[in-house]
Amino acid sequence: MTVMPELAVQIGALTLPNPVLVASGTFGNGEEMAALLDVRKLGGIVLKGTTLRSRRGNAPARVVETPAGLLNAIGLQNVGLEETLRDKAPFVKQFGIPAIINISGETLDEYVEMAARADACAAIDAIEMNVSCPNVQHGGIAFGTEPALLRETVRRTRAATRKPLIVKLSPNVTDIALMARTVEDAGADAVSLINTLVGMVIDTRRRQPVLANKIGGLSGPAVRPVAVCMTWKVAKAVRIPVIGMGGIACLDDALQFFIAGACAVQVGTATFYNPLCALEIIDGLAAYLRAHQLHSVTDLRGDF
Repeated sequence: MTVMPELAVQIGALTLPNPVLVASGTFGNGEEMAALLDVRKLGGIVLKGTTLRSRRGNAPARVVETPAGLLNAIGLQNVGLEETLRDKAPFVKQFGIPAIINISGETLDEYVEMAARADACAAIDAIEMNVSCPNVQHGGIAFGTEPALLRETVRRTRAATRKPLIVKLSPNVTDIALMARTVEDAGADAVSLINTLVGMVIDTRRRQPVLANKIGGLSGPAVRPVAVCMTWKVAKAVRIPVIGMGGIACLDDALQFFIAGACAVQVGTATFYNPLCALEIIDGLAAYLRAHQLHSVTDLRGDF
């Protein structure tokens, strides 16, 4: 008898039709990609990183390729919260899939204000907090690298919204499991990881960094073993759902995250060179579950 697998997964009060999302910053807000693929088949779209006010981003050069990866320092260029809530999220909702807003703040109060305004927007299904941002009120320390600051930021943001709250963890910490437990205790419904690793590429002819910002965030297949390991550590440390990401480019990549304990994944950099990547993983996942007589992605989790 053939098992018909169940692909839907639960993130707090949010039901994803399947566990494959597209990551923030790599899919825009779906407008460009809608002409290339059937976005209705996705598990959901995590909108481009949004700040309270619009940002022009960093000066070029902002992107450079690396072996098996991509280094970027876009600088959170975006249209700002108001336009995202008014235009971008409703565009996604017309396809009948979840729209998850990704918010970045310079201060704790900005996170709280953005969450409250997103809470009032019917087109937003969940909120993902990017806590890799520097806190301008605390000497530029990233919200996600200091446990006490992270706990207070998540706690106050949680109080500002009833929507599912996902915290996107930075890998640039000593103990990723500690950070995950911190946000769980502060009221997060789920964690997503990893955000990009910090890196630099130097132009040896000029003897200067390639990126105008000097450093950037490393993504792509080069970071996948790190991301899988951190996902495994976090999944063993918390009870809330874990969403894995980092270098996922094919079904086998995604399966590693599910086996490590993730309940959903986000596809990012691979979308740039294969816009159909997420859909291929969704189809492949269903076929894999059927072939192995498994009922759901939770059945994939390894015991190690």
